[in-house]
Amino acid sequence: MNQLLLAGALTFAVLISGGNAWAQNDQGNNAQRGRRQRQGNMDPAQFQQRMMDRYRERLEIKDDAEWKAIEPLVQKVAEARMAMGGGRGGAGRGTRPGGDGSATNSAPSRAPVRSNAAAEELQKAIDAKASSPELKTALAKYLEYRKSKQADLDKAQSALRAVLTSRQEAIATLSGLL
Repeated sequence: MNQLLLAGALTFAVLISGGNAWAQNDQGNNAQRGRRQRQGNMDPAQFQQRMMDRYRERLEIKDDAEWKAIEPLVQKVAEARMAMGGGRGGAGRGTRPGGDGSATNSAPSRAPVRSNAAAEELQKAIDAKASSPELKTALAKYLEYRKSKQADLDKAQSALRAVLTSRQEAIATLSGLL
């Protein structure tokens, strides 16, 4: 009788531990699927729509008519900000240093990268260890490009600021729009 109880207890323990392992494995698979979806299965249009929905929510815009007037202005600011980028490739995630100059998009959920000839020219001059005059010329072209993109951003932000309430302007500033 004791052996039968011991065998039953061992069987029960094995079944419970196997169930826990299966549940943990299933949770790990779900986590991997979630990561994959966040990393690259999102359509750029879906990403854009979610971004606009978040801005609408942050700006506390409930009225559809009000949002229809403000959304294009928010969109222009977002596009101008992306064009400013992080200093390379025109969108902050374009050409690789030392690469072939082709635009790459390391974040598939974002909008496609626009090529920036001035940044590519400057990067090629740096990679080729160009002379000082050549570097200065390439740098001047890049700085002029960046200045024009900053002017576009300033114009888009001014247009948006003109239609926002004081509260919305403060929220937009903290959200990085202004």
